[in-house]
Amino acid sequence: MIEKLNHVAIAVPDLEKAIELYRDVLGADVSEVVDLPAHGVTVAFVNLGNTKIELLYPLGDSSPITTYLNKFASGGIHHLCFEVDDIKVARDRMLEKGMRILGQSEPKLGAHGKPVLFLHPKDFCGTLIELEQI
Repeated sequence: MIEKLNHVAIAVPDLEKAIELYRDVLGADVSEVVDLPAHGVTVAFVNLGNTKIELLYPLGDSSPITTYLNKFASGGIHHLCFEVDDIKVARDRMLEKGMRILGQSEPKLGAHGKPVLFLHPKDFCGTLIELEQI
């Protein structure tokens, strides 16, 4: 069902510093910063040949990233994103298997303008999983 790793998301306490590390120290191509109010985050993507790294920064006081950074002040890996062909088929399969979907179980548009869902970390060995329709 999952196709390939789309990105690894890292919550960061200082987005500009994180961008500078990846761009200026590691020499990576980093995208423009984009606000995603529906998800409560500001993001930038480190573009690699085979995948991406998503740098996540809180947007607003109710951002889920604020909660994460309150627990892990220096930041860290927040989630893994896998590509799927059809997000609704993937959702239905996850529900059939007894997996929990965060939110209303309805896909939202993600950072790439494509439908996404998040799967409960307690169902996946403590790892938050994002599914993105390709």
